Amino acid sequence: MDYIIGQSKTGPATGSTATSPAAGGMIVDVTQDTFMQDVLEASRSVPVLVDFWAAWCGPCRQLTPILEKLVTAAGGRVKLAKVDIEQNRALTQQLTQVGLPLQSIPVVAAFWQGQILDLFQGALPESEVRRFIEGLLKAAGGAMPAADLLTQARAALDADAPDEAAATFAALLEIEPENPEAWGGLVRALLALGHDEDAEAALADVPAKIATHAEITGARAALDLKREGQRATSEADSLRARIAANPDDFDAQLNLSVALNAAGQRAEAADTLIAIIKRDREWNEGAAKAQLLKFFEAWGNTDPATLPARRKLSAILFS
Repeated sequence: MDYIIGQSKTGPATGSTATSPAAGGMIVDVTQDTFMQDVLEASRSVPVLVDFWAAWCGPCRQLTPILEKLVTAAGGRVKLAKVDIEQNRALTQQLTQVGLPLQSIPVVAAFWQGQILDLFQGALPESEVRRFIEGLLKAAGGAMPAADLLTQARAALDADAPDEAAATFAALLEIEPENPEAWGGLVRALLALGHDEDAEAALADVPAKIATHAEITGARAALDLKREGQRATSEADSLRARIAANPDDFDAQLNLSVALNAAGQRAEAADTLIAIIKRDREWNEGAAKAQLLKFFEAWGNTDPATLPARRKLSAILFS
């Protein structure tokens, strides 16, 4: 699926300034003769993961491709050295004597500055291996490229540069196609650009396994609210006239809150709904509360309008 960004058409990577990840020289087979150079000396400048494996080891065949994928995605920030313990028995014995538990493989040891920094045993799922590598990079004073891209994209969105944000979120999705923060951010950037149809198309492309993540449901709520707000904005004057004529017209007040939200007046939108809840929290089966919670979902927990509105709502509900 391609999404329109600015005047150009881009898929999940086009328009990024990030360099393409390359594993050239960063994934190597190591022997006893090359261990010193490819692991200990190399770890003086870049963290090195050492994958101890054997051809007969089923879990090794599951783990090694995950390691290779994540090291490739790291774009040169971490190295993978693979040691076949059957072909390097003397090295294996040496390392066992210094405390590496190589009796049961797979074992992955993280080297930094010539020392073992951490290790794990067994075929962990990709998410846990990713966290292990992220921890290693953090200890070495770095981070995965995806983390940098996410920070850049969020900063661009906060700085009212949605075109740059959309391109950067798309670049992140090229590296991590199942990153919910990137999908949610891409949708919000497209909405800020006024590309509502592209935002809807992006939501349709979200992988099923992350479809219920808070970042995705929040982005979907933002799209729904924008569409509802567009309809309500055209009726804002008539809604205010209805409320002036009848202060108990809660339906008009609810629709006005949607229009206010669409106009960027989030605090006012929340206060309009809170006023309904304060007078009749059960009106229309709790419609005002449901709308307010939808606002919170779309805005996110860190939005300046969310926390004070949550406090006001709690004060009413628990009074």
